[in-house]
Amino acid sequence: MSGSRFEDVNLRDALFRSVALSGARFRGVLMDNVTMHGSYLSNTEINGEFENLQINGVDVAPLVEAELDRRYPDRVKMRPADAAGFREAWDVVERLWAGTVERARRLDPALLHESVEGEWSFIETLRHLVFATDAWVRRAILGDPAPWHPLSLPWDEMPDIPGVPRDRDARPSLDEVLALRRDRMATVREVVDGLTDESLAGHTTAVEGPGWPEPVSHPVRECLLCVLNEEWQHRLYAERDLAVLEAGYTIAGR
Repeated sequence: MSGSRFEDVNLRDALFRSVALSGARFRGVLMDNVTMHGSYLSNTEINGEFENLQINGVDVAPLVEAELDRRYPDRVKMRPADAAGFREAWDVVERLWAGTVERARRLDPALLHESVEGEWSFIETLRHLVFATDAWVRRAILGDPAPWHPLSLPWDEMPDIPGVPRDRDARPSLDEVLALRRDRMATVREVVDGLTDESLAGHTTAVEGPGWPEPVSHPVRECLLCVLNEEWQHRLYAERDLAVLEAGYTIAGR
């Protein structure tokens, strides 16, 4: 089965024994309650969220978190405890993204549509962050049941939902996407500037109609934390891929 491709496959409770996985790629996978014994991992890269990840009896998740906080001192600000902390966190997001956008502008505009190692292009990353704001702020917090712009881009594994765009073939310019992005970032700024500790501790009003997130009530804090997490992680991915493009590599698209 070398070279096989598995998409939208349920392998729960599968048993792999004496299986070679060298060179395998895993993307958008759920791997909770997985046990690996007698395994050999070398030159392995794992990106994702980890909880109770034990390697040879040691829970390494807290060690990874501590190291990431050490490398990126602003990262701890992405876990604010009060309204003032959310405003400070958004200050950080605006500042860091401004630098990343300036870095991207120095590249040939065509490269901003290039995929590196099958990941989103820089333009697609910005489009996805528009989607994240549409979902967690404009829909969940502000109550707009259908806030989507045609360029909003959900994550690849999200099931198709009526009314939610998913145009992977669109090729907008950087300036076009940045104009949309500035509008959405201004919306978040308005929300966090008006935030109080009382409103932060509350829940959203359930919206009607299909979309993402689900049409139920959500904790305001969790909605804003989702946005901060998306902003932080995708900027790091963008910086990583910009470095590859700057080095002169042209990577085949996904």
